Amino acid sequence: MQGAGGTPGGVGAFAVGLGMVVVGAYLLLTRVTVGSGGWLLWGYSAFGMSLLPLLIGIGWLFFDGRSIGGWVLTGAGALIIFAGIIANMHIYFAATSLFDTLVMLALLAGGIGVIARSLKAVSAFPQQER
Repeated sequence: MQGAGGTPGGVGAFAVGLGMVVVGAYLLLTRVTVGSGGWLLWGYSAFGMSLLPLLIGIGWLFFDGRSIGGWVLTGAGALIIFAGIIANMHIYFAATSLFDTLVMLALLAGGIGVIARSLKAVSAFPQQER
Protein backbone atom coordinates (compact mmCIF):
# COMPACT_ATOMS: atom_id res chain seq x y z
CA MET A 1 0.00 0.00 0.00
CA GLN A 2 1.29 3.44 -0.93
CA GLY A 3 1.68 5.99 1.81
CA ALA A 4 1.73 9.77 1.85
CA GLY A 5 3.07 11.27 -1.37
CA GLY A 6 3.23 7.84 -3.06
CA THR A 7 6.07 6.71 -0.79
CA PRO A 8 6.00 3.73 1.53
CA GLY A 9 4.92 4.62 5.08
CA GLY A 10 4.25 8.00 6.63
CA VAL A 11 0.44 8.08 6.59
CA GLY A 12 0.16 8.49 10.37
CA ALA A 13 2.81 11.20 10.47
CA PHE A 14 1.10 12.98 7.57
CA ALA A 15 -2.25 12.94 9.43
CA VAL A 16 -0.63 14.27 12.63
CA GLY A 17 1.20 17.00 10.70
CA LEU A 18 -1.95 17.97 8.83
CA GLY A 19 -3.83 18.19 12.12
CA MET A 20 -1.11 20.41 13.58
CA VAL A 21 -1.20 22.73 10.55
CA VAL A 22 -4.99 22.97 10.61
CA VAL A 23 -5.11 23.77 14.34
CA GLY A 24 -2.22 26.26 14.12
CA ALA A 25 -3.70 28.02 11.09
CA TYR A 26 -7.13 28.18 12.72
CA LEU A 27 -5.74 29.68 15.92
CA LEU A 28 -3.65 32.19 13.97
CA LEU A 29 -6.39 33.25 11.57
CA THR A 30 -8.94 33.77 14.35
CA ARG A 31 -6.64 36.53 15.67
CA VAL A 32 -6.61 38.41 12.35
CA THR A 33 -9.06 41.25 11.65
CA VAL A 34 -9.64 42.39 8.09
CA GLY A 35 -11.20 45.73 7.15
CA SER A 36 -11.27 47.97 4.14
CA GLY A 37 -11.11 51.62 3.34
CA GLY A 38 -12.80 53.74 0.73
CA TRP A 39 -11.79 53.67 -2.92
CA LEU A 40 -10.69 57.24 -3.51
CA LEU A 41 -9.35 58.74 -6.71
CA TRP A 42 -8.50 62.47 -6.49
CA GLY A 43 -10.77 62.74 -3.46
CA TYR A 44 -13.82 61.10 -5.08
CA SER A 45 -15.20 57.59 -4.71
CA ALA A 46 -13.72 55.46 -7.51
CA PHE A 47 -15.67 52.21 -7.07
CA GLY A 48 -18.27 53.18 -9.66
CA MET A 49 -15.55 53.98 -12.18
CA SER A 50 -13.97 50.59 -11.60
CA LEU A 51 -17.26 48.92 -12.55
CA LEU A 52 -17.45 50.61 -15.96
CA PRO A 53 -15.04 48.32 -17.88
CA LEU A 54 -16.65 45.23 -16.38
CA LEU A 55 -20.20 46.33 -17.20
CA ILE A 56 -19.30 47.50 -20.73
CA GLY A 57 -17.48 44.20 -21.34
CA ILE A 58 -20.43 42.14 -20.09
CA GLY A 59 -22.82 44.13 -22.28
CA TRP A 60 -20.53 43.65 -25.26
CA LEU A 61 -20.37 39.89 -24.59
CA PHE A 62 -24.17 39.68 -24.48
CA PHE A 63 -24.23 41.41 -27.87
CA ASP A 64 -21.45 39.24 -29.38
CA GLY A 65 -20.13 36.36 -27.26
CA ARG A 66 -17.14 35.80 -29.55
CA SER A 67 -15.89 39.37 -29.28
CA ILE A 68 -12.28 39.55 -28.13
CA GLY A 69 -12.75 43.16 -27.04
CA GLY A 70 -15.67 42.15 -24.80
CA TRP A 71 -13.60 39.43 -23.16
CA VAL A 72 -10.67 41.82 -22.68
CA LEU A 73 -12.87 44.49 -21.09
CA THR A 74 -14.61 41.95 -18.84
CA GLY A 75 -11.29 40.45 -17.73
CA ALA A 76 -9.69 43.86 -17.20
CA GLY A 77 -12.72 45.09 -15.24
CA ALA A 78 -12.67 42.02 -12.99
CA LEU A 79 -8.91 42.44 -12.49
CA ILE A 80 -9.32 46.14 -11.62
CA ILE A 81 -12.00 45.32 -9.03
CA PHE A 82 -9.91 42.50 -7.52
CA ALA A 83 -6.81 44.70 -7.35
CA GLY A 84 -8.83 47.52 -5.79
CA ILE A 85 -10.17 45.21 -3.09
CA ILE A 86 -6.68 43.94 -2.26
CA ALA A 87 -5.15 47.43 -2.36
CA ASN A 88 -7.73 48.88 0.04
CA MET A 89 -7.65 46.00 2.51
CA HIS A 90 -6.31 46.58 6.03
CA ILE A 91 -5.12 43.48 7.91
CA TYR A 92 -4.51 43.64 11.67
CA PHE A 93 -3.21 40.99 14.05
CA ALA A 94 -5.14 41.30 17.32
CA ALA A 95 -3.25 41.66 20.59
CA THR A 96 -2.36 38.28 22.01
CA SER A 97 0.12 36.92 24.49
CA LEU A 98 3.59 35.86 23.43
CA PHE A 99 2.87 32.30 24.60
CA ASP A 100 -0.26 32.04 22.45
CA THR A 101 1.59 33.41 19.43
CA LEU A 102 4.46 30.96 19.91
CA VAL A 103 2.02 28.04 20.23
CA MET A 104 0.28 29.06 16.99
CA LEU A 105 3.51 29.45 15.05
CA ALA A 106 5.06 26.29 16.54
CA LEU A 107 2.01 24.26 15.52
CA LEU A 108 2.22 25.65 11.99
CA ALA A 109 5.97 25.18 11.57
CA GLY A 110 6.03 21.81 13.35
CA GLY A 111 3.10 20.53 11.30
CA ILE A 112 4.77 21.55 8.04
CA GLY A 113 7.94 19.78 9.17
CA VAL A 114 6.08 16.59 10.10
CA ILE A 115 4.26 16.62 6.75
CA ALA A 116 7.57 17.08 4.89
CA ARG A 117 9.13 14.22 6.85
CA SER A 118 6.14 11.96 6.13
CA LEU A 119 6.63 12.45 2.39
CA LYS A 120 10.12 10.91 2.49
CA ALA A 121 10.36 7.22 1.73
CA VAL A 122 10.63 5.05 4.84
CA SER A 123 12.64 1.84 4.62
CA ALA A 124 10.68 -1.31 5.50
CA PHE A 125 13.72 -2.67 7.37
CA PRO A 126 15.63 0.11 9.13
CA GLN A 127 19.35 -0.54 9.41
CA GLN A 128 20.76 -0.82 12.90
CA GLU A 129 23.91 1.11 13.78
CA ARG A 130 26.71 -0.93 15.29
